[in-house]
Amino acid sequence: MSLSRKRKKELVKLQKQANSLWESQQLLVGEAASVAREAGRQLGNYGREQIRPQVQANYDKYAAPYVDKGKKVVNTTVIPAAGAVMGSAMSVWDAANDTRSRLAGGRGIDLKAAFRKPAPEPVKTGMGVGGWIAIVLGVAAAVGVLYAAWQTLRADDELWVADDPLRAPDA
Repeated sequence: MSLSRKRKKELVKLQKQANSLWESQQLLVGEAASVAREAGRQLGNYGREQIRPQVQANYDKYAAPYVDKGKKVVNTTVIPAAGAVMGSAMSVWDAANDTRSRLAGGRGIDLKAAFRKPAPEPVKTGMGVGGWIAIVLGVAAAVGVLYAAWQTLRADDELWVADDPLRAPDA
């Protein structure tokens, strides 16, 4: 199928118009990207200079005293009381189990054993397997967070732009 000269000229003219439009769109998109980058930078500056100090001041003024009081109550009252209750409960449980096993064995109740001091437990030295596993998992999590931050913050402005931005797609 052959085209007439008139149609060929019209198609060439249309191709030139499309190329011109494509070039102007590429320039406009480039300018929009630079404006968006600058807006993001200015927003970050505004957050650091205006919002963060206000939030910190309001936290220090209103919330910090109550948070500190709560931490103090938990650390000085709740945790020691819970530890004492749990320790007492475990002692009673152990004594009951010991007595039950003595009665089941037909040996009766040994009052001397109830007042004897238990032998001291050996002191562990070094870190166990659980500690090493926790360290490895913590390092892996930190590496994952750093990699995600790097992927987010790296400059990939060219990812969405064509390789040859001034060349129009073939019609």
